[in-house]
Amino acid sequence: MSTQLDPLSLSADLLYTVKTEGDADQLRERLAALERSHLERALSGREGKLAFWLNCYNAYAQLLLEEREPDLLDGGFLDRWKFFARDQVPVCGVWLSLNDIEHGLLRGSKHPWGFGYVPRLFPSSFEREFRLEQCDPRVHFALSHGADHCPPIAVYSPRDVDEELDIAIEWFLEENVSYDPETETATVPRRFRSYRGDFGGRRGIVSFLQEYNAVPPDVMPSLEYEQVDRSAELDVDLEGEDVRP
Repeated sequence: MSTQLDPLSLSADLLYTVKTEGDADQLRERLAALERSHLERALSGREGKLAFWLNCYNAYAQLLLEEREPDLLDGGFLDRWKFFARDQVPVCGVWLSLNDIEHGLLRGSKHPWGFGYVPRLFPSSFEREFRLEQCDPRVHFALSHGADHCPPIAVYSPRDVDEELDIAIEWFLEENVSYDPETETATVPRRFRSYRGDFGGRRGIVSFLQEYNAVPPDVMPSLEYEQVDRSAELDVDLEGEDVRP
């Protein structure tokens, strides 16, 4: 394998290696040792940032879960919260948490609490430089939180990331959203409620569901949120409640 892998190829190779249960140690070391100027060139556009951080998150979520699963799943809420909040992902000489990648870099520095309306306070210079400027709510369906039903995209690529995100969303909504035409009620996972500001509020959620054919285009359904997000095996509700089934 070339020692001159660009950051985008490196993140893709890391996720592929993790998914195929290969030895990811060398790729992890290269990701940690990337030069900042090299990362700047690779992540100059929106599509590159999306693909890179999605691949990094999904690779490390699986790696860290495999390394810590017995202690983590036997622990309490605090242990599971630490899993996402602790700095465990070295990129370009900077230690990041899974929360840093999800809420800081992919959601454009939004706070994990506050239903998607509250900005993340005091982002680092690294976060300000390499984050997405606008939150794309589709990322909520592309991140693996250790679920059995993981997103169907193996690896995200800058060239096709928008089409790949659409595939992930269509799959997720088909698996996790139900619509009752008699009561005009859509039952959706709690993540829609936890991040409703990312979607543009209730009307934005309905428009999102209509765009991906999860509800009919000519109705304004009531929304019913599941008590537990069954799409995630390991998760922490952003209102502070443990929602692991």
